[in-house]
Amino acid sequence: MKKYIDTGKKDTRSGFGAGLEELGKTNENVVALCADLIGSLKMDAFIANNPDRFFQIGIAEANMMGIAAGLTIGGKIPFTGTFANFSTGRVYDQIRQSIAYSDKNVKICASHAGLTLGEDGATHQILEDIGLMKMLPGMTVINTCDYNQTKAATIAIADHEGPVYLRFGRPAVPNFTPEDQKFEIGKAVLLQEGSDVTIVATGHLVWEAIQAAESLHEQGIHAEVINIHSIKPLDDEAILASVKKTGCIVTAEEHNILGGLGESVARVLALHNPVPQEFIATNDTFGESGTPAQLMEKYGLNAASINKAAQKVVKRK
Repeated sequence: MKKYIDTGKKDTRSGFGAGLEELGKTNENVVALCADLIGSLKMDAFIANNPDRFFQIGIAEANMMGIAAGLTIGGKIPFTGTFANFSTGRVYDQIRQSIAYSDKNVKICASHAGLTLGEDGATHQILEDIGLMKMLPGMTVINTCDYNQTKAATIAIADHEGPVYLRFGRPAVPNFTPEDQKFEIGKAVLLQEGSDVTIVATGHLVWEAIQAAESLHEQGIHAEVINIHSIKPLDDEAILASVKKTGCIVTAEEHNILGGLGESVARVLALHNPVPQEFIATNDTFGESGTPAQLMEKYGLNAASINKAAQKVVKRK
């Protein structure tokens, strides 16, 4: 069984900042916009090195999306930065009309996604953003799992033509993917092979899936673990190849059970190979204030819950 090592906890938003800083050096068309959250989005280094390529829009997120759409007409590649709640729910009409409908090359970069911004409370937590964004025609949706992958994804999306929603988080989480990884949009990453159950996870739940697989191995259940960083396009082939071997699947995400990764996977299975599926996600609810650890425990978004779901779905085969 392959072991993945936590090389030290880092926040994924800092991975975004590092990727944006690198793009500032390598791609002169990349520009950045922020809605008064420079520090939270870790955009300081890009701004310091490229002051003429940064636009502080202030607390005017809808205006930021419109400006970003306009900048693409001149060949610029705009990266917008604010919290996930404000990147999607607050500005959905502007994204739909000005960016997605006209296929503008805007990169919507969203920090503080899911429950794990913790103490900021339910009004700042968003658990429906993946669903909102994946329903937009032509929108690519990416949800990264650690610092290294977020940095690699940030760099990769600059070369992708078309609108992208890049989702990452606030807290420091285990950093375990390779520093020199090649990030491929739409290509899942097989982390561990197994024969009894498939676990596909995204974002912060990928590390929890790895921990669950280790505990399942000790119980005699061999789990195949797949990191789904691209929600859309989804790697249908990887999912179908895995369930062909295992005969059942668990999906795990820091998102509402409605509209997220689990539903996308269920569609693929329904069309091609229906097998038993269990869902790890929030159950049609808003969040609340608390530490990230407390919230992940209360809402069942952790390794223990994935373990239980795996045991349950294996019995359903």
